[in-house]
Amino acid sequence: NDNGMSIDPSVGAFHQLLQGKSNTAAADWFEQMGLAYSGPVDGHDLFGLCTALKACKDQGGPRVLHIKTVKGKGLSRAEEDQVTYHAPGKFEPVTGERIGEASQTLPPKFQTVFGQTLTELAEQNERIVGITPAMPTGSSLDIFMQAFPDRSWDVGIAEQHAVTLSAGLAAEGMQPFCAIYSTFLQRAYDQLIHDVALQNLPVVFCLDRAGLVGQDGATHHGAFDLAYLNCIPNMAVLAPRNGKELRQMLFTVQSVDFGPVAIRYPRGRCSDTDWKQVFEALPWGKGVKLRPGKEKAVLFVGPLGEELQQWLEEHDKESRIALYDLRFLKPLDEELIQQIFNEFEVIYTLEEGTLKGGLASTVADLAQKCRYFGELIHKGLPDAFIEHGTSAELKIQTGLSISQIGQELLS
Repeated sequence: NDNGMSIDPSVGAFHQLLQGKSNTAAADWFEQMGLAYSGPVDGHDLFGLCTALKACKDQGGPRVLHIKTVKGKGLSRAEEDQVTYHAPGKFEPVTGERIGEASQTLPPKFQTVFGQTLTELAEQNERIVGITPAMPTGSSLDIFMQAFPDRSWDVGIAEQHAVTLSAGLAAEGMQPFCAIYSTFLQRAYDQLIHDVALQNLPVVFCLDRAGLVGQDGATHHGAFDLAYLNCIPNMAVLAPRNGKELRQMLFTVQSVDFGPVAIRYPRGRCSDTDWKQVFEALPWGKGVKLRPGKEKAVLFVGPLGEELQQWLEEHDKESRIALYDLRFLKPLDEELIQQIFNEFEVIYTLEEGTLKGGLASTVADLAQKCRYFGELIHKGLPDAFIEHGTSAELKIQTGLSISQIGQELLS
């Protein structure tokens, strides 16, 4: 930016046109489409804005009022670094100084593992390209974009375009990784089905913010991706439990053309600091047994299982609870699950997604097919829109608190 400010890229493709010193170009552009144009007006001048709105109200026909605002207005740090202060976490309200954790001592975020691993893979695989709809920093695709500016595109807030662009690139022999929040892929469901899955194109959807996202609320929880992806033909659905597994999944899906793939992972940090392992392809569609058990089995996808494993290591010294990381919702490891059916009379499923249509429904369907007569108990998100709250509060509210689940397992 000319002013040295870090501008939020989500402002869209019209930024240069609408930020010009003259409004002539903007007026011409809109008026050619039959839209009366007025402005720009200062969006922070309440009196002037009200006057402009009243003038528009008296006009006839379709019209555009161009309002200019500064993101973070009134807090100098937010104005100067709009990307960071889009979601800054806690900060001092007067100075704007962020109150953060000593991140150098903590495991990385899932998104950081994604961004760094994809960049590393792209150095070896020239077919890899990156696409995101206005989420480069939020998804950490910006790491890849800095290293490969000619192989990456931020298309702005246009999820449908991001998906169809990915499809076009895949059709021309590229290997697109489309980084997008779980909740926002819903906007491009038609393109996902018709432009990608129907053509069986090798697009990899990297779904950040899967599951509960805390205080962003009902619009941002990634509650439905397991269900809405599970029903699409040709689509593979993967869910890593930690950073190491995410890294190996990314390596696996670029090594062979598996068709369309979605890898879903949550907002927040991994559990492991030693995630940067030597690349090793995962067996396609195969789960893994994490710990043996004598009484009950838990089948899971995603990081909730990692949390449960840590809890059980501390509280289940007698190895009463067996734990299985399925890794794949689709293709499902039916052979492994059949073995679990044969061994256990009580089986839990665990997922940070809606119970309807996800892992719970899929395992229940298989149980009926296999004539399993044991008890199935499902833990996941209810058939409801989850509201605001911290992740810990929401897990208690939705029955996904690991300590509560662990105590129920051992009761």
